[in-house]
Amino acid sequence: MAFDLKAATRKPPSPVRVLVKRYDPVNGKVWWQAYTVETYKGMTVLDALLSIKSDVDHTLTFRYSCRMGVCGSCGVVVNGTPRLACQTQIAEAASPASPELRVEPLYNFKVMRDLTTDFTEFFEKHRFIRPYTIRSDLAEREKPTLEYSQSPGELSEYYQYSLCIMCGLCDAACPVYASDVSFLGPQALAQAYRYLADTRDEAWILRLKELDSDGSPFKCHFAASCSAVCPKSVDPAGAVQRLRSSLLKYKLRIYRKRKISQIVPPMKEIKPMIPLPPEATLVDGVDIKKLEEEPPQIPVEKLLS
Repeated sequence: MAFDLKAATRKPPSPVRVLVKRYDPVNGKVWWQAYTVETYKGMTVLDALLSIKSDVDHTLTFRYSCRMGVCGSCGVVVNGTPRLACQTQIAEAASPASPELRVEPLYNFKVMRDLTTDFTEFFEKHRFIRPYTIRSDLAEREKPTLEYSQSPGELSEYYQYSLCIMCGLCDAACPVYASDVSFLGPQALAQAYRYLADTRDEAWILRLKELDSDGSPFKCHFAASCSAVCPKSVDPAGAVQRLRSSLLKYKLRIYRKRKISQIVPPMKEIKPMIPLPPEATLVDGVDIKKLEEEPPQIPVEKLLS
């Protein structure tokens, strides 16, 4: 999802008509409700929803937390595109020619009420890929005493994928996730590759066996819509393709993890420098104490030259 700087920095149309898709779980009613919001420069979709809830309709339900694009809680669909409400400015999503916003709950998720969706299945699939570092030395893993070695180059192999905030936008944009309930989804698969590429993890055989039995990496159609909507540029589509390559090599018995990080030995104790005795003030025949008390005078001729 490309960020339109020109659109985001312009003054938003005011007022803006906000159409919110509502859902009442008590009677199963689904309807679109329109609100009119007075906007200001820099106003986000989350600001508009908070304004509606505070001043117009207290029953409107949605999820948010940090308001800074970090927690991933406020994912919604804005004008047909999954986005974070706190990062989407009204000036970017609406234009003077079309001063209207259509806000819906995330696609492919069960709606609990209005814009709030159920992430239970999402977290279960994330848990399936074992999103943590596994080592054979359980004592060191559970109660670490030292560090594992890892070079900047090895860190760069997975760092991009570790930026995932679990907002669910990629799964909401994925056409396979919409049609196949057994598919793990781009978020879980990207995190599976994140730990497969981490040199500190030793469970690469276990991870590849479980993914092979599940079959999810090869269900991906590579629509790349997941990467297009990711607010942190994690590129889950690229991670899934790398995961498929690793899994295929494993099935052909030509894959092996290149390196497993080892524990870095403790640093050698550095002995403190022994200070010179107070009486040792001569260095190359120059009295240091005398220089400190009487700084050398520079001739005026040298200053002027």
